[in-house]
Parts: sequence; structure tokens; C-alpha cells
Amino acid sequence: MEWLTDPFEATFVQRALWGGMLVSAVCALAGTWVVLRGMAFLGDAMSHGLLPGVALAALLGGNLLLGALLSAAVMAAGVTALGRTPKLSQDTGIGLLFVGMLSLGVIVVSRSQSFAVELTGILFGDVLAVRAQDVLLLGGALVAALVVSVLGHRAFLALAFDVRKARTLGLRPRLAHGVLLGLLALAIVASFHIVGTLLVLGLLIAPPAAALPWARSVPGVMALAALLGVTATFCGLLLSWHLGTAAGATVSALAVCLFFLSRLASAVHHRDARPSGVRPAATD
Repeated sequence: MEWLTDPFEATFVQRALWGGMLVSAVCALAGTWVVLRGMAFLGDAMSHGLLPGVALAALLGGNLLLGALLSAAVMAAGVTALGRTPKLSQDTGIGLLFVGMLSLGVIVVSRSQSFAVELTGILFGDVLAVRAQDVLLLGGALVAALVVSVLGHRAFLALAFDVRKARTLGLRPRLAHGVLLGLLALAIVASFHIVGTLLVLGLLIAPPAAALPWARSVPGVMALAALLGVTATFCGLLLSWHLGTAAGATVSALAVCLFFLSRLASAVHHRDARPSGVRPAATD
């Protein structure tokens, strides 16, 4: 029993657990729509697009979250603008922004004397460095994500399954898409400090994708995804403490493992639930 409780007697691990739980909830709200709409590449591009703002904030001694938020806003605006450009596919525009923002971030970080240390922290995060004020900010982010999710639920749902119907119902799909990009940016900005910009998709995509076969509604997917994210956070912190591994990477890896376990269990469940074939009666 001490093996389970000893790590969480340390105050910094307790803060890391709270931070990870709040991030799991925020990522469950945004990540469910990302999975339903097939926006994983966009999420990956936006997470890497944080690098210039975070790097510049670190270089100037400013607030990293503010730098990440500004970068996310620039990335979201760029995706929206390029998405309206004729003869240019959305994937092409996202890919160009992805490479451009990542390159700019590396250039900015390379100006620092502590290049390797700062780049590692930005790319892979440091969940054990979560402070009390970070937990409060994450709580605020969760409240904001809940408000956006509740108010935009009908529009997001129509947008995910039939854009033309959303337009027919007067739900303004372009505005809904913009708000959804904002929700995605909020989740990524809230998460990068926990697992870094490279591993943020582990918490954003894996729990909702793992929850999808078992839930019958979008709120059900969100609730189960949050539970799976919290499970990955708790077990990841526990294992990293005893094995001496990177905490953020361990949390992200466990989230992905839960996805594969869920898919395996779903395949077994559907195979067992399938009615056995009836052999034709023998004829004389």
C-alpha cells in the first residue's frame, strides 16, 4: 500500500496530480470533438505552433502561458484564413503553418544560451514543476472549456456530422468552427506545461478515442475520456516516481496504452457478442 501512497505525500507530486486531472478534463472536452471531426493533424500542428510564443516568452523572461496563448491565436487565425483560400487544401495550409511556426520557434530558442535545457522543457513539459497558481489557472481553463462546450454543443454536434445541415439550421458553421478552434487552442495551451508540445496529443486524442467504443453519447465520451485521462495521470506519476522516468512522457504513453487496450477489449467484446452461425440442417 505504501508503494501507492508514498509518491503523493510530496507536495509537488500532489500539485502535479491536480494539474494533470484538470488538464485531463479540459482535453476530454476539446479532444472529443477533435476525434469526432478527424482533426488530429490540426491538433498536432497547433501544439507545435505554440513553440515560437513559448520560446519568445522564455527568452524575454515573460509568462509562458501568455506566450503559448498568443501563438495559439496566431495559429488558429492562420488556419482559418488559409482555409478560405481558393485552390489550397486545408491540409496544405495546416502543414505549411506547422513547419513555419516550428522552424520559427527553434530559431528563437537557438538565440538562448541555455538552448538544450529550454527546448527540452518546452517540447516535453515538466508536470512535476506545476505550481499552485498553475493549478488555479488550469481550474479557470476548465470552467471556460465547460462553458464553451455547453453553449456550443448543438452547433459542434451538427458541425461534426453534417456541415450542410448545420448551415440549414442557422447554426453558423464557420463561427462554430472558429469557436471550436479556440476550444482546441485552450486545451493545448493548458496542457503543454504538463506534457510539453510534442506529447500533448497523448492526452488530447488518446482518452476520447479510447472512450468512443464504450459511450453512447458525446457527453458520455467526454466523461469517460476525462476518467481515462485521470487514470493515466495517476498511474503515470506513480510509475515515473518508482522507475525514475520522465513524468509527462510516462503519462502520455499510458494514455496511448489505454487506447490500445480499449480497442483490443472492444474487438474481443464484439467478437463474443456476435451470434454464432447456424449450421444448415443435414438432409437425407
